[in-house]
Amino acid sequence: METQRIGRNTKPKKLNGRVSAPAKNTPAADAAVSGAPSLGGAMADRTLRLLHAVAGASRAMTLADLVAELGLPKATTHRLCAQLLASGYLARDVDERFYVVGPTLRRLALDTLNHDGLRGLRHEVLASLVQEVGETCNFTTLDGASVMYLDRVEAPWPWRLTLDAGAHVPLHCTASGKLFLGLMAPAQREALLAQLPLEPLTPTSITSTQALRTECEKIAVNGYALDQEEFIPGLVAIAVPVLDGQGIARAAISVHAPSARMNVESAIGKLPALREAAARMRGLL
Repeated sequence: METQRIGRNTKPKKLNGRVSAPAKNTPAADAAVSGAPSLGGAMADRTLRLLHAVAGASRAMTLADLVAELGLPKATTHRLCAQLLASGYLARDVDERFYVVGPTLRRLALDTLNHDGLRGLRHEVLASLVQEVGETCNFTTLDGASVMYLDRVEAPWPWRLTLDAGAHVPLHCTASGKLFLGLMAPAQREALLAQLPLEPLTPTSITSTQALRTECEKIAVNGYALDQEEFIPGLVAIAVPVLDGQGIARAAISVHAPSARMNVESAIGKLPALREAAARMRGLL
């Protein structure tokens, strides 16, 4: 059996911390006696609020953005950002004045998604889809400027492309990636297009920003995206969105296969099954 593997990211390092008990006759001790939040608790609250702000934003955030969002002193916010950068919970954007979600926080999000019983239910949706379409199916999400695999179910064919949960692939040359680009807000898409390295992975990869922009406009109208041997030679894929209650594409379901078994026409013929699976998956986000 021939297998092509794209490795997953290494697991981030865990942080080891220690919180000392407050000394007597200190503000922290008085707060503990009175039932008010301790200094350590206040710091934890500020840290979580900052992470929530960055993770929930549709763009990278500057220090000034975070100060305005959190209502904290600039020095405090800067110190929190420095600590979170060091631990990998935050990362610098291409423009180093901006902060984005870091690899440690991404891993935490993935582990959270895979922690509860919903993971098994999502896996069953994919397994049922594979039974129906006869090809490998994937469940992905947007992760910064790339696509992250959350789950997949392999079809029982000799040739396989192995992408573990947590693996990342480019936006510009994959069905899921182009789907996320096509369905995101125009301002967010333009910000990504301005910084995406449009590397030609195959002869059919899109390497022009204007061509990718045109492709995104087509995807927004059609509601699906195709990969026509743009990521790996001989591999065709099609993806549809999994929408949340507000109609935002939070994830995608895709199917891929060698072009010898699935051409573009047959891929499009699988859209009804894909869309039915996406509707089922919507309740499992």
